[in-house]
Amino acid sequence: MAKDIYEVIRELQQHGRPFAVATVVETVGSVSAKTSSKAVIDHEGRVVAGWVGGGCAESGTCEKALACMRSGQTAVLDIDLDDEMLGAGMPCGGSMRVYVEPIMPRPSLWIMGHGRIAESICILGDLLGLQVIVNDPGVDWDRYPNASRLITDDIDYQQLTPLAGDYVVIATQHKGDHESIKKALASAAGYIALIASRKRSRLVLDYLRDQGFAEHDIARVMAPSGLDLGARTPEEIALCLISEIVLVRRGGSGMRMRDKLIHEQQQQRRLRAAEV
Repeated sequence: MAKDIYEVIRELQQHGRPFAVATVVETVGSVSAKTSSKAVIDHEGRVVAGWVGGGCAESGTCEKALACMRSGQTAVLDIDLDDEMLGAGMPCGGSMRVYVEPIMPRPSLWIMGHGRIAESICILGDLLGLQVIVNDPGVDWDRYPNASRLITDDIDYQQLTPLAGDYVVIATQHKGDHESIKKALASAAGYIALIASRKRSRLVLDYLRDQGFAEHDIARVMAPSGLDLGARTPEEIALCLISEIVLVRRGGSGMRMRDKLIHEQQQQRRLRAAEV
């Protein structure tokens, strides 16, 4: 039995795979697909469910879907089906507009450890739409109801398997932090943070050097971690850490918005003065 298009979408999301949904939003003249026709395109550029037209339109739509998955941005594709040379390859007698939306898997936030800081990070990470995974023998659903997954039987951190777009936070309170960081560095994780004092951070980084890790690998570890917000409470420390994750994820400057506006205005004035 053929799968429903929405069933295919759910399966792809459950497996954490990127894909794109292409929807025909406008047609003119003779076209095979109709308005609202949809297709699901996987990360290899193949239509795995639905339909937005035959050879005249499918190849262009799949190519655009791959580009959208790379950029993470939506796009509107205008396909000319009436021009053999400049259009989609064969004259079909019309044109169509296709809206392409990439659906990217939610990044995971791996929290190693327990305690009030870890609990607060879990809450904030979930609010940001991250898939929160907490790995520690002492965690339970009562204290981490916002987590997507709890791991309580991973003493040697073998289940710590972050992907390139994931975030790892070591909040083990000195218990196994050096070992869990070694495992995180062996992965493709894009962000690795150690919640520790300056002294403890230095000791852990020195340990990594003694273990033979290269400086460019050690530089992947944010230690101490978080933005300087003057935090004192566990909740405030968690906010500093999550703020740094947002900074990394969105490519922010870390400046106050007012100061950024003043800086931009000053740049504009200097440019105008240079043009005079």
